[in-house]
Amino acid sequence: MIRRRKSFSILKVLVIAFLSLLVVTQVYPLIWLFIYSLKTNEEILSGRFFALPQVLQWKNFSSAVEAGHYFQYLKNSLFVTSVTMVCVILLSSLASFAITRFKWKYGQAVMLIFLIGMMVPMQATLLPLMIIFKNLHALNTHLSIILPYIAFQTPIAVFILSGFMKSIPAEIEESAVVDGAGVFRIFGSIILPISIPPMMTVCILTFINIWNEYILAATFISSERLKTLPFGVNSFVSQYSVNYGAIGAFLVLGALPVIIIYFLLADKITKGMVAGAVKG
Repeated sequence: MIRRRKSFSILKVLVIAFLSLLVVTQVYPLIWLFIYSLKTNEEILSGRFFALPQVLQWKNFSSAVEAGHYFQYLKNSLFVTSVTMVCVILLSSLASFAITRFKWKYGQAVMLIFLIGMMVPMQATLLPLMIIFKNLHALNTHLSIILPYIAFQTPIAVFILSGFMKSIPAEIEESAVVDGAGVFRIFGSIILPISIPPMMTVCILTFINIWNEYILAATFISSERLKTLPFGVNSFVSQYSVNYGAIGAFLVLGALPVIIIYFLLADKITKGMVAGAVKG
């Protein structure tokens, strides 16, 4: 009995130590970035990374908003991310419904295509996409980044939603068919409401991935009025100087929406990821 208590206490200490280490490694960079954003260039370049600022430089945040065109880039990011999320949810839910709930011989082949899509690196598509959008005269438009975003986010969304939809009992649909419900009514009135938890997970993952994306946006967008939030950092880099404090402030403001949304919907992420783990 004493050995069991000792082993339990040691295990508990190890778990607490591991979780504490995880919290420190995940939370500390955010705290460090906030402290970084309140320093002057001299304090940042002095090499004292862990030192607190002597005087809080709140003007870095005003510079981030004004010189960094924060609200203009924020509006563009919200538009691009919102359109992408809506399209991804619509397409992935329909595809997942067809793959998992219909009995057709090509269902597994289509699912395999989506899984292969998860393996394609974004960088490998830059040149062909550049040629395609140039021929379509779609370069330097939000459409040129929204379409690739949808294409790259849909496979993982289908993977998550199909795993959940497989766990939905077939008896629910059979009862609806007996009552005279068609395919679209079953999808809209039964499958969609049940699938809200994994859909929330898809929305949050899509939001985080698109919000911070830079490579595609830098390749296909050149107009200042169309650029998204990650471009704001370039506003503080000139040929002869760099405003490091303002860059830190802009990064804090850019990460703030993601942090807020994540903490508000963190429980839904967990529920959505494990929703299809146990089949009913």
